[in-house]
Amino acid sequence: MKVELKFARHILVRRLQEASSIKGLSDSIRIHQVADPVDMTQQAADRDVAVQMLDRESVLARRIRSALDRIQDGSYGICLQCDEEIAPKRLKAMPWAELCIACQEQAEKYANQKRGHASASEDWTEAA
Repeated sequence: MKVELKFARHILVRRLQEASSIKGLSDSIRIHQVADPVDMTQQAADRDVAVQMLDRESVLARRIRSALDRIQDGSYGICLQCDEEIAPKRLKAMPWAELCIACQEQAEKYANQKRGHASASEDWTEAA
């Protein structure tokens, strides 16, 4: 198990460095004055993509730091929801996994239901 933890730590540290290197995208979200409306639209689209990428990478960086903390405190590989062991294959594929497959599926199902409910509420308020 010690070898697996060393390998997981190595992968996590390397992936954290990759996630941190995307910070250069922050320059692409700056607003530059342009006269052409087409250029303005393109810049806005580019900024939206850059913001989404930065958001995704910052969430991943937080999850990776959390996994490194769990390695340090000895709780790595234990589901944060049910306290059962996370399958080694899952950790190998996604070393920052916080939940076992069953709990992850429940969390995604709940998130999808919540998102669907929010969309239905938005549709209703738009109709009014």
